[in-house]
Amino acid sequence: MNPVSQRPGRTWFSGRSPWLALCASLVIALSAGRSAIAEDDYPSHPIRIIVPFAAGGPSDTAGRIAAVTLSRHINQNVYVEDRTGGGGIVGTQAAATAPADGYTLFLSDAATFIVIPLTQKVGYDVEKDFVALGQIANAPQALVVNSESKFKSVHDLVDFARSNPGKVSFGSAGIGTTTQLSIELLQQDASISLVHVPYRGTSLSVADVLNRNIDAVFGDVATLVPFIQSGKLVALATTGDARALLLPDVPTMVELGYPKVRMVNWFGLHVNAGTPAKVQQRLKVAVAATQVDPVFAANLARIGTSTGTVGAEAFDKMVREGRERLASVIRAQSTDLDGGLQ
Repeated sequence: MNPVSQRPGRTWFSGRSPWLALCASLVIALSAGRSAIAEDDYPSHPIRIIVPFAAGGPSDTAGRIAAVTLSRHINQNVYVEDRTGGGGIVGTQAAATAPADGYTLFLSDAATFIVIPLTQKVGYDVEKDFVALGQIANAPQALVVNSESKFKSVHDLVDFARSNPGKVSFGSAGIGTTTQLSIELLQQDASISLVHVPYRGTSLSVADVLNRNIDAVFGDVATLVPFIQSGKLVALATTGDARALLLPDVPTMVELGYPKVRMVNWFGLHVNAGTPAKVQQRLKVAVAATQVDPVFAANLARIGTSTGTVGAEAFDKMVREGRERLASVIRAQSTDLDGGLQ
């Protein structure tokens, strides 16, 4: 037997060696120290925002506007990375599985956080995998008809539809979009039956309203305003909690007595839930500063939107309430809505 191993107080080859335990403790302490230094030094290199939709779309635009202002408030370069595919699923899963170090943010929206998880099996859990940082854009829709339409108000449209089930046609931007959800909410709230005509985008549905091939459409306010200003379309109502900035004279559906018809295309920022608490707090503070930045507000106003809620908690509450409010509608229409938002 090795005499060294038998010397009093010496257990060099024992699996329970105090020297090995000491070394392990030192490694853990050094790792923790490096982690603490990294957190204190955050952010030490550029931060990316994963946008789960194509460049040039409303989500990409909102993300880029936010990135510019956030860069100033976080004192580090912030850039957008578009990760498309699966109606938003690919980008969302990429953000959920990215290193939880605060250098990957996710541009969330109603598609990836509400509709898709309620209609499909996905590889992420929005409540467990992400932490809300704050909302960055809040874009309501408008209900519009052709300027020569017989419907001069929402009440005209609802009264006719109630007396003539299946005779009023509504276009949407496609199956599973928030514009389709607006149609479903109107049918439910007004107890009417409409004909849903899905298109591959709002521009196509608007074209058919202009050509009087369909009666009405829900669409993004910013997209519809040029047609409204030219007199080709008439806005009967908007779908936000407050009147749209670009259409201040148009009442909301809530004002008109249809409280369920509240639908906005919101965009926000989330981060991986495993991100260190100190880093999460740094991000929340920077995003909150971005939200109240006058330059950021002016840039949003140019595209007809505003921040919406301010602060991480208010945003998280809004998303949760939206999920609860829309869950029954989405599940009831799960077959039609399957395929996600675009």
